[in-house]
Amino acid sequence: MSTLPSVHSATIDAIVGHAGRATLPFRRLHGEPYATAFWFNELIGTTDEAETIRQFLVTASEPARVECAEFTLRPNLCEPEMSAEKLLMTDFAEGWIHLDDLGVAVMSTAGLHVHGARKGWHWSTDEITDGIAAQEEDIARLGVEPAVAYLLGHDVDAQTGAREQAVVVGAVTRTTGGSVSWVGDLPHGCVGAPVFISAPLGGDSFKLVCIGVVLSSDGHNPIATFDRIRAALRTLVPDPGSAVEAAGPTPQAPEPKRRWWQRRS
Repeated sequence: MSTLPSVHSATIDAIVGHAGRATLPFRRLHGEPYATAFWFNELIGTTDEAETIRQFLVTASEPARVECAEFTLRPNLCEPEMSAEKLLMTDFAEGWIHLDDLGVAVMSTAGLHVHGARKGWHWSTDEITDGIAAQEEDIARLGVEPAVAYLLGHDVDAQTGAREQAVVVGAVTRTTGGSVSWVGDLPHGCVGAPVFISAPLGGDSFKLVCIGVVLSSDGHNPIATFDRIRAALRTLVPDPGSAVEAAGPTPQAPEPKRRWWQRRS
């Protein structure tokens, strides 16, 4: 990325530009818990002509263990735009695979794409890609000194229950045991959200890194990091229905997205 006058503002802009349509708020039907999921493309292989990926929704394990749930659909996630604002799912818990002891659950998005096609629309999303998701070396650079971090999730309006997206500014730190934790406010409904940092490249230049998924446990908020998530995903039996082959030239950049998000600090 090019040098920018304000790394803080530029990081927020980069998060919204690259992942603003990656998050999807959900809750148990008619009640708690509330959480955030996000789209992730796992890179399986690459050739000169194409990349092969598996696509998942990713979230925290505990909110995914309910039998009936509803996703809140923002208009710009569907083309053509849907009149319905909710997507109800029965047997919700059965659709998730829980990754070892990471506290993370993943769902193949194949069924979501089939559902949209059957109803006459298709998903128009961003995804956390292999190029943004943290590698081992990105996690290794984190230390015990808190580093500025950004959470992209959907809080819950106390009056209306609305699930607006928020960029929440906090910090991440490595504990003495080697795990990584979120330091700061975790708004209601943001469990399962992706957490980002800006990795410096010299001067004011940086690269955007999604370090993992924020969880909730006994008053603190551990982060399941993408190096461990990747390792767990490699153990899953491949599902041909979840693979997407992208051939040909790189798609053109999407049109600028509407600024319907909020900043929090």
